[in-house]
Amino acid sequence: MSKKCDLCKRKATKGASRSHSKIKTLKRQNINLQSKVIGGAKFKVCTSCMRTIDKPKRVKGKAKREEVVATAK
Repeated sequence: MSKKCDLCKRKATKGASRSHSKIKTLKRQNINLQSKVIGGAKFKVCTSCMRTIDKPKRVKGKAKREEVVATAK
């Protein structure tokens, strides 16, 4: 099983640790994966996707303006 988000397909990146003498040692920077049940199926999801899933649906500009005008009257 790979360490990859099932929703956005994000995976680990490569980084470098530098010592005082500037010797480069490559390291892996894994993403924060959590297992979550969505619609009865189990997925491995990164925490940034989990935050996006939990957000409420937004109303587009025109409908939102009509609500503001209706409440102002």
